[in-house]
Amino acid sequence: MNRNCYRYTVSNPVAATFDLLGDRLTLTILRHAFTQRACRFNQWLDYTGAPPAVLTARLAALVEAGVLARVPRAGTVDRHEYRLTELGLATWEILVCVWAWQREWTAEGARLPEFVHGACGHRGPPMLMCHACGRGVTTHDTAVELAEDVLWQLTSGRRRSSRGAAGARADVRFDEIMQAIGDRWSAAVTGLALAGVRRFGEFREVLRMSPTTLTERLNRLCEAGMLWRPEDAGGREYRLTPRGRGLFGVFAFLLAWADLAYPEGPESGIRIRHLDCGETLLPALRCRGCDARLGRTAVRFEPLPGVDRKD
Repeated sequence: MNRNCYRYTVSNPVAATFDLLGDRLTLTILRHAFTQRACRFNQWLDYTGAPPAVLTARLAALVEAGVLARVPRAGTVDRHEYRLTELGLATWEILVCVWAWQREWTAEGARLPEFVHGACGHRGPPMLMCHACGRGVTTHDTAVELAEDVLWQLTSGRRRSSRGAAGARADVRFDEIMQAIGDRWSAAVTGLALAGVRRFGEFREVLRMSPTTLTERLNRLCEAGMLWRPEDAGGREYRLTPRGRGLFGVFAFLLAWADLAYPEGPESGIRIRHLDCGETLLPALRCRGCDARLGRTAVRFEPLPGVDRKD
């Protein structure tokens, strides 16, 4: 299986992950693959509203990256469908954390389907835990360590049309979190902010992006309430708001997924250390009701009565 997404040499696993998953339409495709069990082109066309050519390109990229597998449809000769691979199924925790953030930080979050643990019946967001010691983790008891010479070169070698986002069906809740992770540059900037990067020059040193693009992304994240510029720093620093820190779980699982997707790649230059046990954080989800570790098959999403199942 070729895991070098978009057929380019992976210079950094985290950068490659942001290149692949830092995309609104890609995350929408994966979300509906889990929640609606979408596996056919026309289903995603209906759910996303994306132009057919753009949707075709995204599905092809996910197949090339080993996230989806294109397989013959049962009972047909020339028709195919797309199934999540083991690597694709491993994005489940990322999407659960996206759901949890939407539930807490968007005005319409209460209309989202409920997250239910089948064994104990608990309803509500899970807790992020450290796999090594079993304790719960937050941004306050972890340290995100960034190597001094880290360089995240975000370049896919294939231009991705922006029409996918513009053509997708409106979803205010999803729009809000997509401000932070819905394109590769915003995802990378948010990730670096979680790692403690604050100054314009520091962001640019790691990302090597143009000043204009970086300024636009930083301003967008400030407008979305993810970052703020404290007056005591003369407006020269960008710091995470509580809303921005709420994305910690999303990025913890993105880093873990990068290690899974690119096991033979070079060091990413970033790690999250759990201060309580001193180990590199391997994140997992735990039920708040019974403390059991949660796997994909142990939970379900239940739509609320009267709410469209496509929400």
